[in-house]
Amino acid sequence: MNFDRQYRPLSILCSGLLIFLACLLLTPADLSAADEQTATATSEALPEAETPEPEPQGFKRIELKIDGLFGKFNKVVASIFFYPVPITPDQFQNGKGIPLAVLWLVIGATYFTFRMNFINIRAFKHALLLVRGKYDNPDDAGEVTHFQALTAALSATVGLGNIAGVAIAIGTGGPGAMFWMMLAGLLGMTSKFAECTLAQIYRRISPDGRVMGGPMCYLSEGLKEEFGSNPAMNGLGKFLAVFFAVLCIGGSLAGGNAFQVKQSLDAVAVTIPGLEDYSWVYGLLMAFFVGIVIIGGIRSIARTTEKIVPLMCGIYVLACLAIILMNLETIPDCFAKIFKGAFDQDAMYGGFIGVLIIGFKRAAFSNEAGVGSAAIAHSAAKTEYPVREGIVASLGPFVDTIVICTMTALVMIITGAYNNPQYADMIVKDQGAALTSQAMSSQIHGFQYVLSVSVVLFAYSTMISWSYYGERCWAFLFGDSKKVSMSYRILFLVFVVLGSIVSATNVLNFGDLMILGMAFPNILGVLLLSNRVKKELDIYWKKYKSGEFDNQTK
Repeated sequence: MNFDRQYRPLSILCSGLLIFLACLLLTPADLSAADEQTATATSEALPEAETPEPEPQGFKRIELKIDGLFGKFNKVVASIFFYPVPITPDQFQNGKGIPLAVLWLVIGATYFTFRMNFINIRAFKHALLLVRGKYDNPDDAGEVTHFQALTAALSATVGLGNIAGVAIAIGTGGPGAMFWMMLAGLLGMTSKFAECTLAQIYRRISPDGRVMGGPMCYLSEGLKEEFGSNPAMNGLGKFLAVFFAVLCIGGSLAGGNAFQVKQSLDAVAVTIPGLEDYSWVYGLLMAFFVGIVIIGGIRSIARTTEKIVPLMCGIYVLACLAIILMNLETIPDCFAKIFKGAFDQDAMYGGFIGVLIIGFKRAAFSNEAGVGSAAIAHSAAKTEYPVREGIVASLGPFVDTIVICTMTALVMIITGAYNNPQYADMIVKDQGAALTSQAMSSQIHGFQYVLSVSVVLFAYSTMISWSYYGERCWAFLFGDSKKVSMSYRILFLVFVVLGSIVSATNVLNFGDLMILGMAFPNILGVLLLSNRVKKELDIYWKKYKSGEFDNQTK
């Protein structure tokens, strides 16, 4: 497949800006005036008997400068993405509200759910049959099976957010936050359905069988096809496609890679004393194991994730179930706290609106419904009907949010860790993994070691899936050739090692902002193309209900 030349000017411009930014950030200039003032103030505040720490030099000095610049950039971007949109009279008066990005995802998910007549519920049983392979046809075009595509997408979403993020959400907003997380997960199932159906409709398959699909394709080709007579919409589609691809690359290298390495390293270092002094060894080991999978592309990734995802989910869910069964008599009270807290005006975070925001925000970060990343993986599935893969994809938020996140929440409530004053500092510092470890270890002796293994598996699976997302966007911008793809995979492995030695939190948090930002072009495009999705769904569902597909199965 040759690179579509119409995107060359935009991709050159974007790559040029990225190179310029990298050169600017990597210039070992002096620390900013603010940094110098802070350092001076700190040294003056120290007792005379103490010697102030020496000023960082070499790599550490450069790292601090990069971190500071990224911090300023993140602050500007976050002020836009998390702009508080007031929805109640009180919020208009005090300047609070629902973060713009979260509201955007909720609006999209709610609209898709009603527009598709609650396909997330109607097709649930059919989705399970599809994953089991009842309607599989090995001769269909594509690279992976329905189950492999689902596990590849799940491996990117089921991760540290399910362990750490949920614990912080419950600790901050109380048990009621879990109610809104479950509702957001239910609505997010339709967002996944819509975007993954479009990914199948507009995917492109090269002569060697490789698939190029995802928001990059349906934003560019879909809007062009749907509004062909409108030059403005054609231009908008091209812009949104390139914008999404650039954000996805940034998100894959940072949030889906370096951040995962850093977080898993911190968790493992708790059980392996001294590891923090040899973090580069951990980085090299992760790079090796990631490399032996991603070099083979989506087929190799899919073969790995179909084994890892059930294993890592099984380990974690079984541990949670063990704790739940040991405290079975408390379950009714736990759900009572969840439902009461969801609508409690005196909830611990500004009433039920505040708890709603926490729940929807955490669900959005956890299952990535509406972000568009999963559509890249599902576009590679073997199927004759695009809607069929969309239905399979809808199971992602159910497994991620409604099953696994609920397990974590129940453990937090059963153990009382979410409101235990002993763990208050962990909640303030967002140390969710440590909080979950403490909660589960109080019920299962030595569980911190099991959690360390789970964290490594979660991080590893997330990284190999995000490598594919970033590589496909890289190929979309610079040409879908094996040489171009390999260049990105090598770059990705470099960032694996960097993630283990770079402590610059602002650089790592930059990736999360990029991932969240992907929702803006993606949701807009899916909204504009929702009529096409509904048309395909009606045709497919009519055939399904008539029993036509049952006659085709062997």
